[in-house]
Amino acid sequence: MNSLTTSLPGGTWTLGDLNVSRFGYGAMQLAGPGVMGPPADVDGALAVLRTAVELGITHIDTAEAYGPRITNQLIREALHPYPEALHIVTKVGAVRDGQGGWPPARTSEQLRRAVEENLETLGLPVLDAVNLRMGDSSGPVAESLAEAFETLVELQEQGMIRHLGLSNVLPEQVAEARAIAPIVSVQNMYNLAFRSDDALIDALARDGIAYVPFFPLGGFTPLQSKALLAVANRRDSTPMAVALAWLLQRSPNILLIPGTSSAEHLRENAAGAALILSAADLAELDRIGG
Repeated sequence: MNSLTTSLPGGTWTLGDLNVSRFGYGAMQLAGPGVMGPPADVDGALAVLRTAVELGITHIDTAEAYGPRITNQLIREALHPYPEALHIVTKVGAVRDGQGGWPPARTSEQLRRAVEENLETLGLPVLDAVNLRMGDSSGPVAESLAEAFETLVELQEQGMIRHLGLSNVLPEQVAEARAIAPIVSVQNMYNLAFRSDDALIDALARDGIAYVPFFPLGGFTPLQSKALLAVANRRDSTPMAVALAWLLQRSPNILLIPGTSSAEHLRENAAGAALILSAADLAELDRIGG
């Protein structure tokens, strides 16, 4: 039963048997420029992670490909041994190459190696949740995920993974995966201006499956940014806060993982997302994606 029992905005959600804060943290920005190499300020990156836990965040999103390995190493250095309530969600299915690309890595051997590397780098005996990343850097691609997903199911059966999820997928791929094994989350691009997953979000909510949007501010044209700014100004808030608050009010199964490399900015995001938007605010914002 999902409930609202935390002081963080949005309360909590249950990923399988894991209770997580709906306001979480995405660790990708802790790596160096272009998600490559270490950050310029390692101490600052560690402080961000410790601040997340201090705020009550119990959902951290990461990937071995970030850096690569950098964000997972930072998470371990900052937080290990991990608080019992903290749940780390990682993803596999792509790697980082020397040219800054994200080539797919979805053979059975590549996926097993990726899961083993996440376990080793994070210092965990089992991964709480693993998302299978499909498609490419341009977005989802219409292709079968069965072979790759079945590999993760095998690793789950072997006790390496608790729960499975999907990332960068089409609704048809969600259905294909669910015909093979249960999933607890879908992580796709979604925001006020990019709303192709509206029907998917509602369908997942009915089935108790989380939806985790990335790029919560991406895709705005100047006109759309103006509309967002108008609501933010009227509410004496910021565009980011309004966008995050809108997502939390959009559907109870939406989990936020905004990223930042600043502890101060993380605190501002958490406070700003607590904004309660009025019916008039919501109606004006909904027109952005119309």
